[in-house]
Amino acid sequence: MDHFENIISTLLEAEGYWVRRLFKVNLTKEEKRRIGKHSIPRPEIDLLAFKFSANEVLALEAKSFLDSFGVNFEQLQEKHEVPKGRYKLFTSENYRSIVLSRLLSDLIACGMADAKTKIILGLAAGKIHQNRCDLIREFMSDQNWFFWSPEDIKQKVEALAKRGYENDPTIITAKILMR
Repeated sequence: MDHFENIISTLLEAEGYWVRRLFKVNLTKEEKRRIGKHSIPRPEIDLLAFKFSANEVLALEAKSFLDSFGVNFEQLQEKHEVPKGRYKLFTSENYRSIVLSRLLSDLIACGMADAKTKIILGLAAGKIHQNRCDLIREFMSDQNWFFWSPEDIKQKVEALAKRGYENDPTIITAKILMR
């Protein structure tokens, strides 16, 4: 389990979401063929965040990239017919459509959603290449996708420090760092 995903999960829960980690989407052979990759493994969504009052599910990719160059805007906005690279759900419309449709079907089948549930793609980024958060935020907004920048995440961690005590490593760490 990725610790960055755990932090994002805690932040989402603090905002009223129920979170499920590492959800595998069960693509059929026909769907894999339509994607253009007959033998791909089941796609895995880092975090599913359920907001029951809005009947929506965030399908989130959590990219920490803390000791790397960060999320690259140019790579994020690429267009690919057949999915490739780090940002497949964002860069391949066909792949995204098939995976998110199957995700909804899978959630309905296990009683976690209904036909009216809205699936929203999203990204939580721990670091952005060349500090281009504004470009990424605008791009994500134009697509009606969810986005948390490193600054958003920092503000939300700081808010955790003001909450009452909970035996959660993210909240405890926030309290220690924000004293």
